[in-house]
Amino acid sequence: MKHHFADFLPRDREYWTLIPNRERYAYHIGNVPAGSRDITIVTIGKDDENWERVLTLPDLEELTLHEPSGDQLLAVQTLRSLKRLRITHARPKSLDFIASMAAVEELVLEYVSGVSDLAPLAQLKNLRALHMENLRRVSDFGGLAGAGNLRYLAIYGTTDWDQPIKDFDFLRGLPNLEAFAMWQAVCRAEFPATLPALSLRKLKSLRVHSSHLRAEEYALLEVGLKNVEGANWGPYHRFATSYVKIPSDDIRSRLSDEEIRARHPEVAFEYGNKRKIPDPATEWFIFTGRSAGRVKCTSEHAESKCREYAERYEAMKKRAREIIGSNN
Repeated sequence: MKHHFADFLPRDREYWTLIPNRERYAYHIGNVPAGSRDITIVTIGKDDENWERVLTLPDLEELTLHEPSGDQLLAVQTLRSLKRLRITHARPKSLDFIASMAAVEELVLEYVSGVSDLAPLAQLKNLRALHMENLRRVSDFGGLAGAGNLRYLAIYGTTDWDQPIKDFDFLRGLPNLEAFAMWQAVCRAEFPATLPALSLRKLKSLRVHSSHLRAEEYALLEVGLKNVEGANWGPYHRFATSYVKIPSDDIRSRLSDEEIRARHPEVAFEYGNKRKIPDPATEWFIFTGRSAGRVKCTSEHAESKCREYAERYEAMKKRAREIIGSNN
């Protein structure tokens, strides 16, 4: 069965060169001849009869293990020169087989549900980019501490399951981290759980949705990481559940794409480059923080509720400054 995944890897930065998810099948091993020097990217899975040919490719740089067998997982550890590795829908009991793949620079683990210990990944001294999605038995990410060259890290759950994160202490062991992304995840640790993030002196980008953590955590990150891209959620944001086509008499229907992107962030582009805007009847003010609530933009109480929450959020930021000051 073919699984078509969205591609969550940021292509506007230098962290990722791994092929997009949708292209994996174009590199299926098929009848690739053994020993070919022309093949640098391959996808294999448990149903491939010729999969062992992947072990003979001298210039292989990238491998996708899609629904792999146990034998395939163990065998790839001999590919010591492999630079990019993606493993999807697998249940290995451990990640020890990856630890010996010292040349790996980019690693994606999607729906790898059999492991609970990530410590073998810290042995990948050349690892610079790591994306983990739906690791069902993992909640303690402490095993990552020691991956000293890691520059990009993403921890993702799915729309129907929040990835648990025990705490963020592991961030202290990632001194070169430049970008951290988190989606559909939850951390139950007591506030200030995100304090370790402030130790990331090289952090440039933070991509964390405004609904995953307690509001106090966002306030802390805003204060402590004020120069980091993405660390500026504010007390609330506007969100629409549906969009409508821009009317032909609306000036935004005639502006160039460049003008729209520069001056009208409320305009979205859909398939065919058609432009759409939020439907006013479906717009909400969403308060920052897990289960923080929302209010309909058209409600007569919207202004007062937003003002009240903004005051509360400012108080949280004041407390955050005190906490940061006492920990310096």
